[in-house]
Amino acid sequence: MTEEGRRPPAAVVFDALGLDYERAFAGSAAHRASLDWLLERLAPGSRVLDVGSGTGRPTAHTLAGAGHRVLGLDVSPVMVDLAARQVPGAEFRLADIRETPLAEGSFDAVCAYFPLLQMSRAEQAAVVAKLARAVRPGGLVALATVPLDVEDAEGVFMGQPVRLTSFGAEAFTGLVTGAGLTVLAEECSRFVPDLPEAAPEPHLFLHARRPDRPAAGR
Repeated sequence: MTEEGRRPPAAVVFDALGLDYERAFAGSAAHRASLDWLLERLAPGSRVLDVGSGTGRPTAHTLAGAGHRVLGLDVSPVMVDLAARQVPGAEFRLADIRETPLAEGSFDAVCAYFPLLQMSRAEQAAVVAKLARAVRPGGLVALATVPLDVEDAEGVFMGQPVRLTSFGAEAFTGLVTGAGLTVLAEECSRFVPDLPEAAPEPHLFLHARRPDRPAAGR
């Protein structure tokens, strides 16, 4: 198998996209509203994990700029390099969240904006459960996905061939609550990327909290 074949598919896609991805999605008001939701609730100097950190903007840039301690993880070497240069106040690591151990309760908040779509449904469920454990009791989780009921569907994203898997909105919310999180707010919107001939995309943002104490029976 070639080196390219051993890499996560998302790494291949996002290495090719680089800053073009940031430019295409920079206008997402729902993403920025989600970050505002976090900023309103985080204590000063909170420890935040940013999964699928991309170019570092807007997520890590916004959170680090507000004085929070941000660790970004991404499978794309190009994205990790861009993020480290664009957001020197945060830490970035080349890592696959599926294979990265996270200590129980080690973060005050976790963000995962659209990193799940090139994982299988079983992998997505396992990652959400991992993130739920990684945030401390009472801590916050912000997740975003494209709420479509598709599994291993062929597609093209910004000129790159991709295979996409996702859940419908209700099923994704059920996955999050099944991981032990309490959903506090959700926002469904349609966003048009800044690309020629781009079509509207459905986006789902969920805001959740890990309960202070486990629910009865857990």
